[in-house]
Amino acid sequence: MSILELKSTFTNLDQHIEYPSEGILSKVLLKDKNCQYTLFCLAKGTEISEHTSSRNATVNVIEGEGILTLEGEDIKLEKGVFVVMPSNAPHALSAKENLCFLLTLSATE
Repeated sequence: MSILELKSTFTNLDQHIEYPSEGILSKVLLKDKNCQYTLFCLAKGTEISEHTSSRNATVNVIEGEGILTLEGEDIKLEKGVFVVMPSNAPHALSAKENLCFLLTLSATE
């Protein structure tokens, strides 16, 4: 279930940031047939092993610090960083501090 409806609306993402004591807490903000917008909050020390997605994705870091390994390249995640990940690109993630980002998954062409 989505937090928002597909209509003209808004929300303050800061109001939805909530860190678990360990692991990952994700909240789907909005989902339709083309895109899914999910807020991810990772506790410090959380790691996500290498995987791929069949959809294109972007990561927009809201706060915290981490390392995204994308196709073998380490990218420092910190507030304001925006990452584009094409479908099927291998990636892994490690949260060095509590880390919050907006993940957008979109349909491939």
